[in-house]
Amino acid sequence: MTSLLQLRARLIPEERCLGWTPFYLLGYLVFLFLPLVLGWLGETHQTFGHMALPLWPTLLSIPVFLPLYFAGYRNVGAKAVACMLAIAALGYALFPFNPFANTYLVYAVGFAATIGGPLWRRIGWMALLLGGLLVEILLLRYPVFVFLITVIVAVAAFFGNHHFLESQRKRAQLQLSHDEVRRLAALAERERIGRDLHDLLGHTLSLVALKSELAGKLVERDPQAARRELAEVTRVARDALSQVRSAVTGIRAAGVASELASARLLLESDGITFRYELAPVASPPAVETVLAMTLREAVTNIQRHARARNARAQLCTEGECAVLRIEDDGHGGAIAPGNGLSGMRERIEALGGRLRVESTPGRGTCIQAQVPLRQPGTSDADADAGALQPPAAA
Repeated sequence: MTSLLQLRARLIPEERCLGWTPFYLLGYLVFLFLPLVLGWLGETHQTFGHMALPLWPTLLSIPVFLPLYFAGYRNVGAKAVACMLAIAALGYALFPFNPFANTYLVYAVGFAATIGGPLWRRIGWMALLLGGLLVEILLLRYPVFVFLITVIVAVAAFFGNHHFLESQRKRAQLQLSHDEVRRLAALAERERIGRDLHDLLGHTLSLVALKSELAGKLVERDPQAARRELAEVTRVARDALSQVRSAVTGIRAAGVASELASARLLLESDGITFRYELAPVASPPAVETVLAMTLREAVTNIQRHARARNARAQLCTEGECAVLRIEDDGHGGAIAPGNGLSGMRERIEALGGRLRVESTPGRGTCIQAQVPLRQPGTSDADADAGALQPPAAA
């Protein structure tokens, strides 16, 4: 398998993200041999005559076609145009010997959609290639329906490739936008944390230093006053700790909040309406992380597989548990547990929670994650510091 993947990478650049599709498309070469099959069946045509036409030109054309075909995927610009024209010329040359050589013209028109440039220019190349075929058909006095069938198939191949490239470009732009949102969110969060810590701790630490220095000077002359200063240092330090914990509230909340922002961008860019509700939830950091990762995985599955028009996320508390629900109105149906769903379940169960997945054909999918808020080793103060403050419901 590894050797096959290496061969594929040498023939088709990985950055094209085409996989094995170019190899599957070579299956259309079987149309070149239809005259042989029809000849064996004794078929005749008033224009083509007996369909048992010489086979050797067709066999010789294939070793010429294959290098041009794979070169068309590896090259861009003028070299790609040259490959396209060479494949079309091969079809023209074979056409007098094989009326199904228009197969090569379909390949050439398919490449015309991928050579870059504005759409009108690529359509011009398609018209030029098909126009050359029409001239040859008229000169050879082949039936015009051969040209009409070729036009139908070639235009379908052209716009199929064009649509695929446009979809690929939009996905790339969406991924860049998604990455940029994450990067800007992380940058803004780091800047906010820096400002908050500077504002909170700058004055406090200066005060602690001054009072500690004063207590050191008073310890010999006035021990009672020194003890008061040390008590004040303790009070100030505790206040500072409380303020830092309050600041951490926003830091931890950014996990689910940033995932909600990313989820909305991802889904709505794909034409899926996304709504969410986020209630205040006092959650330890471990619970916050698991909920954010569960939300990310569920939204990714909706975008890739659900074919939904609407999706909704809700985070609330039920008793001593945080409950996250993600729903969509996609096609639903049986769900094969993959790495994403299995990893989601393992992370939730590791915290003593449970994951429930309901998927009804034609009615969508609902994923519910329920995680206990009180985790072993978590104090009440830590839980309070992790309280999620709800952004405006979308």
